[in-house]
Amino acid sequence: MTELQRLLLAYDEHRAANRACALASVVDVAGSAYRRPGARMLVTEDGQLTGAISGGCLEGDARRRARQTIQRGKPTIVTYDSTDPDDDLQFGAALGCQGIVQILLEPLDFQNADNPLELLRRWAEGVEAPAVVATVFSLTGSTSPARVGERLLLTSDGNVQGGLAAGTALHDAILTDAQAALAAGQPATRQYAAGEVTVRVCLEILRPPVRLTIYGAGNDVQPVVRLASGLGWRVQVQDGRPAQAALARFPEAEVVQVVPLAQVSAEPHNRSFALLMTHNYYYDLAVLRHLLDAPTQYIGLLGPRKKYDRLLMDLTKEVPDAAQRLQGRLYSPIGLNLGAETPEEIALSIIAEIQAVLTGRPAGFLRDSPHPIHPTLHADGPLEAIGRVDATCEL
Repeated sequence: MTELQRLLLAYDEHRAANRACALASVVDVAGSAYRRPGARMLVTEDGQLTGAISGGCLEGDARRRARQTIQRGKPTIVTYDSTDPDDDLQFGAALGCQGIVQILLEPLDFQNADNPLELLRRWAEGVEAPAVVATVFSLTGSTSPARVGERLLLTSDGNVQGGLAAGTALHDAILTDAQAALAAGQPATRQYAAGEVTVRVCLEILRPPVRLTIYGAGNDVQPVVRLASGLGWRVQVQDGRPAQAALARFPEAEVVQVVPLAQVSAEPHNRSFALLMTHNYYYDLAVLRHLLDAPTQYIGLLGPRKKYDRLLMDLTKEVPDAAQRLQGRLYSPIGLNLGAETPEEIALSIIAEIQAVLTGRPAGFLRDSPHPIHPTLHADGPLEAIGRVDATCEL
């Protein structure tokens, strides 16, 4: 289950109980921080929490302020500043991150179809493509064409939704930047001048859950399904053996189906990541042949390098350019080099490799990387720690 799915589930429960809620969202970050813009936490009037906006240090203070936001009935911005490490450790939130984190706290109106979680729900239901949500989180000036908390949702098919008033210069400027962010796949913080008012907007990229198709339903597939499902990935298991490809064996999978060897080529193509874990040479060969024309960016093949070499040799006899068509997509031996031995350890190395491919990262030890853990956010102007809040870490 994804973080958004957990938030929506909790939101529905609180709405059914008529339990007032506020949403805490990370909207801007400068320097180092545990979570990035788009992290969210749902807070009820009695202090129940779902989700996270930090590693645990900000949640306690944010919960208190969110409950105050519910009582006041209007959104507010809170800025946590730990750029002075000595001052922060002695007097502040004790983050130790040496960064600035801005949190938007806003009460949720259950009747408003454009409240942030309802807006995100419309994208999340049946989602297959990325989208951008633009959130107004800072205004300076007496009058403004927008309000804090207003949003614009742009989907990949060009559909625009949300409560941000259309037909204004601000709306058009935000939409243009949202289109550019979606095309580049890069989040950003943008600043706009609307007369004497300065409007600051968070452009967050919404990414659909990873789709993973696992060919094979042996016991070693079970921990892979559990790990992938725990990350919110949508997992499909396929095997030719009815006794193995049973939903009871893979309760976390979205789909478990029996596909005999002769029917593999008739299966529809999709953009899911693929794992070949059948332990059956001819089934693997049929799947590999089937995936030649699929838009699959990752094909992981379980087994020794000799098996990979033989499969590629046999496939090339049928399709001379098979190696070229699989280049850059086929990973074998599968997984990161973690020294894995048990099925659970092997599952970890496989899922870690897919995550690295998904994010375009080289894996390896972070301590050996000269680059920041998170890419630098694109922002118009520096984030200023206005209205700094001191909080005590409750870890």
